[in-house]
Amino acid sequence: VQLQASGGGLVQAGGSLRLSCAASGRTGGTYGIVWFRQAPGKAREFVGYITWGGGAADYADSVKGRFTISRDNAKNTVYLQTSSLKPEDTAVYYCAARYGAIGPGYEYPYWGQGTLVTVSS
Repeated sequence: VQLQASGGGLVQAGGSLRLSCAASGRTGGTYGIVWFRQAPGKAREFVGYITWGGGAADYADSVKGRFTISRDNAKNTVYLQTSSLKPEDTAVYYCAARYGAIGPGYEYPYWGQGTLVTVSS
């Protein structure tokens, strides 16, 4: 599975962005998608995940209520809708995939290249 993340950019605090993670290649099977982010000088941080069927999703407390993950399996694309963005949301956002169980504690063999979100105050 190859992943391509896009949609990042510069936005003012309080604004919103929709990030996309498009999967290609051998996309058969039920894979879940997780979003991570990494701010400059900081460790990678779990943002949220969504299962293959889209029936289950979870988020880090820092983004809960502001970010929503959805997926369109017909397009092999997962979306991370962000809102009420804060300067501390500034980071490179990565999507990753794995088959089977999904969550922040698992290893992910498939990664997108990352897309930069910059939130100005």
